Amino acid sequence: MSRGPKPTVYWCDRQGVTGRIALTEATADERMTWYTEGPEGPEPLWLWLWLNEVGLPFQPHSWNNVFTAANQRCRAVLDPEPERRLDPHRSRAPYATPHSCRHSFALYMLVILHHLMDQRFGLSPEERRDYRLLYGDPWRMVQDLLGHAFLETTRERYLAPVADLRLRSLLTTAPPFSRRGAADAGDG
Repeated sequence: MSRGPKPTVYWCDRQGVTGRIALTEATADERMTWYTEGPEGPEPLWLWLWLNEVGLPFQPHSWNNVFTAANQRCRAVLDPEPERRLDPHRSRAPYATPHSCRHSFALYMLVILHHLMDQRFGLSPEERRDYRLLYGDPWRMVQDLLGHAFLETTRERYLAPVADLRLRSLLTTAPPFSRRGAADAGDG
């Protein structure tokens, strides 16, 4: 497979016939048939190496079934009849989907990357600009991780939660307000 923003997969079948296909054009069913020569023979080249109970790669839609079953198990334990309820706080059972996990991952990565750039490295504004030019902006990093074609898509989905978290972080780390400081600020 070639590298870069538009990778191409080059293949050779059992009869020696060669070909190529853009990775973005290959269907999930096609990807599931790809193998590579490993040290002990052919190995699946399935891009998401999650295997089911019989050792075959999951189809993309199968993840919904996994999450549905997990949600049902949680509901059975946490939301049974009131006399059998295990949760004394009467909270509702959690509900998750593959997309909610993707959203949580993206939000977590944005918060961590912003935190690293803003606090951990102690960078000045100039150093932060240089760092972003060299390694990339956190928004672009998350855009690449999610596979969004446009940076605006990433910002549109995650800007409000990240802005709120950053504001809370700034407010909790701000020095306490004093009357003396306010009086000095008013003198200028």
